[in-house]
Amino acid sequence: MGRQELLHHPAFRVSWRRRLLHLALFLLLTPLALIALFRFVPVPATPLMVIRSVQGVGEGMRHDWVPLESIAPALAQSVVAAEDNNFCRESLGFDFGAIREELEAWGDGETPRGASTITMQTAKNLFLWPGRDPVRKVIEAWLTPQIALLWPKQRVIEVYLNSVEFGPGIYGAEAAARAFFDKPASRLTRGEAARLAAVLPSPLNWSVAQPSERVRRRAAVIERRVGQLGPLLDCLR
Repeated sequence: MGRQELLHHPAFRVSWRRRLLHLALFLLLTPLALIALFRFVPVPATPLMVIRSVQGVGEGMRHDWVPLESIAPALAQSVVAAEDNNFCRESLGFDFGAIREELEAWGDGETPRGASTITMQTAKNLFLWPGRDPVRKVIEAWLTPQIALLWPKQRVIEVYLNSVEFGPGIYGAEAAARAFFDKPASRLTRGEAARLAAVLPSPLNWSVAQPSERVRRRAAVIERRVGQLGPLLDCLR
């Protein structure tokens, strides 16, 4: 049987359809299985941690998982105040009001400010690579509601605080607290928590240890906003 005859043989076509189906099921179900697992099990590492290590960013990888009870409440509050004010009230992990504003800004020819929620960032941290390419955003949008449906809000913030990048080679609240303030995350003050949250948009360029005037101003705004959010922080208690 020639090559062309083999390619058009019914058995060959069925075989490839099955392989594609198996591949599609694997790609769909593997993240779901990991999301279910990480609902209860600490996340040992993320793709970003591996990528940064290969790139030689920082002096090794510092990452120490601790339960949410071992992280000062001020840090979760500061992160919500800085990154996602509506975290406790979002449906399916999306801030639909912010998304609508982004679309309106895009339609008016303005530069969108970004509508990424903490749940979306958690999905990205767990499974994806850094960047803003459309493929990554589509996958992130697919994973986000799965996390939102399977995890309570406190688990989302726990995984986020233990996985997020705070500086070169420094991941998670415990490693950051010890690296920058020489104390465990449970003893962070409101000011220290606000300063950690302040660098999250650009942790490789903004320093917690040597904060610029911009970082100091941002930290002050975050600390003030925490006191203004009131019921919007209820899910963190």
